[in-house]
Amino acid sequence: MSQAVLSLLEHGFVQNAFLAGTLVAILSALVGYFVVLRAQSFAGEALSHIGFTGATGSALVGASPLLGMLLFTLLTAVGMGALGKRLRGRDVEVGMLLAFVLGLGVLFLSLYTGSATAAVSVLFGSILSVTTSDVIATLGCSLVTIALLGFLFRPLLFASVDPEVAEARGVPVQRISILFLVLLAVSASEAIQVVGVLLAFALLVVPSASAGHLTHRPGAAILLAVGISLACTWGGLILAFVGHWPVSFYIVTLTSLVYFGSLGLHALRFPRRYLGPPHPSREILPPAR
Repeated sequence: MSQAVLSLLEHGFVQNAFLAGTLVAILSALVGYFVVLRAQSFAGEALSHIGFTGATGSALVGASPLLGMLLFTLLTAVGMGALGKRLRGRDVEVGMLLAFVLGLGVLFLSLYTGSATAAVSVLFGSILSVTTSDVIATLGCSLVTIALLGFLFRPLLFASVDPEVAEARGVPVQRISILFLVLLAVSASEAIQVVGVLLAFALLVVPSASAGHLTHRPGAAILLAVGISLACTWGGLILAFVGHWPVSFYIVTLTSLVYFGSLGLHALRFPRRYLGPPHPSREILPPAR
């Protein structure tokens, strides 16, 4: 199998798939750590689904799907970020916005007269059709997003763990919330290229949630999430090349197996504690007497 994979690496589309997958896996894990920490998984899921509307709208006018996804998700992220700390309790509003934007996506899709292949690729991922220009665009977006995330790391971590105290200390919590959701929008748009709209949650949340079961230290959790995301993405690509099933299926299957495995390890290490990643909004039950 290793010889077959090495021979496949000589092809340009395979190299592009691995490069794009690597960039998206790293970025998704870095941003995903804060998604889990801030309890904004539903917001991440909503942004990934809103990317479908952007992609179908761009296909309707003949533009790049990635450009459309970025435009729609960025506008939505700014709107969500305006809610600030109230976003955690606004699932109904976010759900209504998601339903409306998905309705627009259905309208755009019905007006689109081209091939249905583009829509299927957006829904389920099209990493094997990534071009060199797509890789360059993904690289540029990833570098800018990672740089901004590194610049915001300390205040973002503080605002995520204890927003009230952070605001009292002078940290601009609402502006940081808007900036983070913008970074999340970019990450969701890029994750769609790998696993599609319906499965982007797998890369944005599952590796970070799995890492949170295994360690409570931010640095270790982030590194572990990146490792899990890369391993699942590379493993999914290799299995897809030697098998006959879609890449997104393999990636989601691997991330799911890792997640349930991390739950089991957490249960072995902390048998009397609540089984879940640490989060300030969750109460850790004391050990049973």
